[in-house]
Amino acid sequence: MKRTHLPLNGLRVLDAAARHLSFTRAADELAVTPAAVGQQIRALEDTLGVVLFRRTAKGLELTPEGAAGLEALRAGFLQFEEAVRAMQAGQSSKTLTIAAPRDLTAKWLSAHLSAYGRTDPDLRFVVVAADDELDFTQANLDLAIRLTEGPGEHEGAALPASGFVTVGIEGGGENRIGWPGCPQSEASPVMLTVADAGLAIDAAAAGFGRACVPALLAASDIASGRVRSYGEQLAGVGYWLLAPLPQWRQKKVKSLVAALLQ
Repeated sequence: MKRTHLPLNGLRVLDAAARHLSFTRAADELAVTPAAVGQQIRALEDTLGVVLFRRTAKGLELTPEGAAGLEALRAGFLQFEEAVRAMQAGQSSKTLTIAAPRDLTAKWLSAHLSAYGRTDPDLRFVVVAADDELDFTQANLDLAIRLTEGPGEHEGAALPASGFVTVGIEGGGENRIGWPGCPQSEASPVMLTVADAGLAIDAAAAGFGRACVPALLAASDIASGRVRSYGEQLAGVGYWLLAPLPQWRQKKVKSLVAALLQ
């Protein structure tokens, strides 16, 4: 029989019924009805082409055919349990691998990871640059942070302060500082083009002009007075915490997400 065709539910019921020699007690263990146990056993007998139990005056009796496979069956279930424990062992790891834009890491993420790391001395972080195409399996990522409109195919949560804000300094002029992915505007010429929004904030602080950048990225520079905001905050994309469902369900990822959303 092919591995993909193994009647695992029926085999689990067989193991319980053989240990108790009672469909009723097996049903109690498995949290199903005795009728469901009987149906599973009959279906398993049909699949295997053998009789597994007989009812006698003394009660339920396992046939020689049923008894023949029990030792191997129970050894197999023990191997399954070992496999599950091995897969869950990664949950005990406190190393988190995060993909994030370089400017967000410098302007926001590093400080928040440092604060979170102080809550548990065993925490370790690996931060890598976020690529356009995220491959969580190949990169062994636990979590990614992207500037986007939503989670897309992944699970996700939006970081606070979505949208864009225009920043500059007094006397810095109104020339525009451009960066890849910035909102386009024809209101003023581009005096300087830089690689990312973090560098655009730095250029604005140096007096090159004004930069329209993600509000979250500029928050600390605005709060410190290094730059000031001009005009109203613009709605738009924001930073999202993203991960496929298996990673998203991990306890260590849930804890990190909760810390970053505070």
